[in-house]
Amino acid sequence: MATERELSDFLKSVEKRAFKRSVYHVRDEEAALDIVQESMMKLAEHYGDKPPAELPMLFQRILSNCTLDFFRRQKTRNALFSNMSDFESSTDDGEFDLLETYTALENSQQAESAEDSTRRAQVLREIEVQIQGLPARQREAFLMRYWEDMDVAETAAAMGCSEGSVKTHCSRAVQALSKALKAKGLQP
Repeated sequence: MATERELSDFLKSVEKRAFKRSVYHVRDEEAALDIVQESMMKLAEHYGDKPPAELPMLFQRILSNCTLDFFRRQKTRNALFSNMSDFESSTDDGEFDLLETYTALENSQQAESAEDSTRRAQVLREIEVQIQGLPARQREAFLMRYWEDMDVAETAAAMGCSEGSVKTHCSRAVQALSKALKAKGLQP
């Protein structure tokens, strides 16, 4: 049985990785914060009495389910409402200024040339597009195995499937990404 301190330490140890994973999935920092917070609350409420060794797999499963719930809610909202304010100007005169919406990258490298920076950003963007284009189960397995650095057994437990399925999903994801990136002229 996990003590309150063990649970707290576990949640502190996974919060940044969980946030990065959620941001990568939902592309919205505020929504990602909500997802991580909801996941942590559910773990504490429903599984706080479990042994500390079980917490990582339980948390990954809860985080995956909360992310899927977010997408389900978004799909419902988008079907019911269309938010036209996204297309409106931030100023009263109706003109759109791209510079107002630009935000600098926090981790930009000063010595990097503009050409290198642009090329790197394009490659990363293309990789992200290709990952987003993967089927949901392949993307989930790929991200858990290679982004979260989970082993096959942990990934299988978090996804609720067999280890063989995880291996299959990961293999297919890697093949699809490799093929797509080669077609774009990028060598993995």
